[in-house]
Amino acid sequence: MNQPASAAADGHALADVTTIDNITTTLPAVLQQLEEVLMGKREQTTMALACLLARGHLLIEDVPGVGKTTLAHALGATLGLAWTRVQFTSDLLPADVVGVTIFDSGNHAFQFKPGPVFTAILLADEINRAPPRAQSALLEAMEERQVTVDGVSHALDDDFFVIATQNPMDQLGAFPLPESQLDRFLVGIEIGYPDTATERALLERGDQRTEIAALEPLLDVRQLQRWRSQCAQVYISPPIFDYIQALLQATRQSSTGLSPRAGLSLVRLCRAFAFLHNRSHVLPEDVRDVFPALAGHRLTGHVSSGQMRARELLEQVVMP
Repeated sequence: MNQPASAAADGHALADVTTIDNITTTLPAVLQQLEEVLMGKREQTTMALACLLARGHLLIEDVPGVGKTTLAHALGATLGLAWTRVQFTSDLLPADVVGVTIFDSGNHAFQFKPGPVFTAILLADEINRAPPRAQSALLEAMEERQVTVDGVSHALDDDFFVIATQNPMDQLGAFPLPESQLDRFLVGIEIGYPDTATERALLERGDQRTEIAALEPLLDVRQLQRWRSQCAQVYISPPIFDYIQALLQATRQSSTGLSPRAGLSLVRLCRAFAFLHNRSHVLPEDVRDVFPALAGHRLTGHVSSGQMRARELLEQVVMP
């Protein structure tokens, strides 16, 4: 990574990535493998990977059949992390997600049976098909990486990462996610329909989900942790912090402004995004590129309309 003189002078130098992990070869391979499964969606796969490196959670909103679940499966297989899928339905209970304490008659004692949340990557498929009570089962897990059942706390995987898919709210049987739940998703994206050329290639090649089982893991947990550590060292100059603060203040002119937690999340996401572009410092372009994905679902509760609002704010707020 190229280190700016200002960062070095301020003592924020980022360790040379090539001495630890050859990101210039590994990262393109990771993105290429993801794109081979989710064809023509490099922007979405890059944002999903930035979300993971920033230790956030990912919300994917779109109509059925465009590849939301496929992206989640491909991420788990490519990153070499254990993953579990939960289909959220109208009759889902919190215990179906976090686990339950049962009485073991053989030992004459109560025993905790972990739920599917005890994994590295949890795919919460069609999360807004479940009622609010079931949705709320993930609140503590997403924020504190632990769950509490019958007054006892149980730690989750250090790499715990939620990928939730949701259908548009105008479809039947959908329950809106509350603001507290939306704020726990670092990034909200849409997959969108493929362009004409990509769709033709997809039709000729067939369903790419059949290839996921054959994907080779390109990362391991230690590599992922090293990348995250390096992301945290990416330098942000005072003018960039001024720009971020100005955007946060602009959202608070209405009743749906971004919270301080969202501001901290924006900083982490900007660092991860710059890291993925092989830079040791954040540029204004990084802030502009990630802001709609971070702010959209928080501003209106919907990814598409919220991202439109976020882009309007970007037009109004000029880099100081």
